[in-house]
Amino acid sequence: MASDPIAEPVPAGLRDAILEWYASSARPLAFRRTTDPYAILVSEAMAQQTQAARAAAYWERFMVRFPTVQALAAATPADVLREWQGLGYDRRALALWRTARVIVDTHDGRVPETVEELQALPGVGPYTARAVAALAFGLPVGAVDVNVRRVLGRIVAGSPEALSPVEMQALADASVPLDRPGAWTHSLMDIGATLCRPREPRCDACPAKESCRYTADAARTTGLEPRPRTRSRPRQPAVPFNTTNRWLRGRILDRLRLAPDGEWVVLAEAVGSHELDRVHAAAHALARDGVIELDALDDAHPRARLALG
Repeated sequence: MASDPIAEPVPAGLRDAILEWYASSARPLAFRRTTDPYAILVSEAMAQQTQAARAAAYWERFMVRFPTVQALAAATPADVLREWQGLGYDRRALALWRTARVIVDTHDGRVPETVEELQALPGVGPYTARAVAALAFGLPVGAVDVNVRRVLGRIVAGSPEALSPVEMQALADASVPLDRPGAWTHSLMDIGATLCRPREPRCDACPAKESCRYTADAARTTGLEPRPRTRSRPRQPAVPFNTTNRWLRGRILDRLRLAPDGEWVVLAEAVGSHELDRVHAAAHALARDGVIELDALDDAHPRARLALG
């Protein structure tokens, strides 16, 4: 819980300064050129656990292949997984495909407008629902991702850890300018991604510096520009990515993407440093997630293919 109650949202003058900064410094991301709710939903699904600039490049290709929610709903999971290649976290692709089917079957092909209806869609959580509501429909709701949490938490309380999730969401909702919820959402994300970084924040270039509690606390304590807080424990050595299960799952999917629809691929050899038993275990996990199908007539060498729905 916060040590001090948060009585006021971000004041209007500071909101204006942030929006003015955004008008001149916004990242030129491709999906910001659209107001189509379906296209915005796709972009938000792609940006989960992926840097926005990287997601934007994949988004353009994906929208050419599936320009409407009806086109996506009519595709097979295999079609979607092939277009998703390179983004990772392939379960997001299947969740988006299932969402398209729900929108077509339940909402007459129109992306629902309310936060509650959006959050009921497969794979759509509180952040994505609010982001789509603000960006596509102009609703004054605050989408709180890791960047927004850090920016608002530092401005108002000196640290995002000072606010509980409930307090943070209330602060985010109360701070949204009623006439520009989309620009406000993008502006906080951009400040968090480019200026208000977790380590070595660029406070000198931030439009909120004059009213930011984090900046004031650091200057008062050190007399210098704010510095990132030191970690209480040393960072653990990173595990090589090619030894992880995520890497292995990706390589299995890459192999299956090369096969024509419906064609089985025998999983009969090690992949990188992963022995055959780990390959089979990863394949069974992918099948449980609905990403691939297995034909396990031969337990020693099961056959796999991308899910066909």
